[in-house]
Amino acid sequence: MAEKHTADPAEIMRATGHPELEYAAGWTIAGLVTIAAIVAAWVFAI
Repeated sequence: MAEKHTADPAEIMRATGHPELEYAAGWTIAGLVTIAAIVAAWVFAI
């Protein structure tokens, strides 16, 4: 007899993929935004 999964739908919809990748991507984006803000302030002499 086939086993039925017991995960509830909310758990299936939750992103349980690659937390390390998401963590690294988040820090990379935050770093790029920070550098862009510094460069923009420097270029436009704000």
